[in-house]
Amino acid sequence: MERLKLAHQENRLEAILKNYSRYKLLIIDEIGYLPIDDLGSDLFFQLIARRYEKKSTIITTNIPLSKWGQTFSNPTIANAILDRLVHHSEIFKITGKSYRMKDYQEQQTTETNR
Repeated sequence: MERLKLAHQENRLEAILKNYSRYKLLIIDEIGYLPIDDLGSDLFFQLIARRYEKKSTIITTNIPLSKWGQTFSNPTIANAILDRLVHHSEIFKITGKSYRMKDYQEQQTTETNR
């Protein structure tokens, strides 16, 4: 989002959108980790709309799809983004303990048993 916003401010949004549209696969990690304002929502929609039905995109998030309207500042844009993302897609829901937390807990157990 920050790269898209910076490109928008520097009047080079078209160039960066073209660049991100070239990749056969674009991986966007941790969508929703930080709140997304109106401009970020709009720019992200533009990116997804350009890639829609042309290139593959992988998105990771801890936010349920039902809460994307709250994550993106504009629920209408959130729905439009989701509409394009879920069409022709596979959704994988991974449950269970985080591997990072598992490693941390194992480390704590080892230190406690010393």
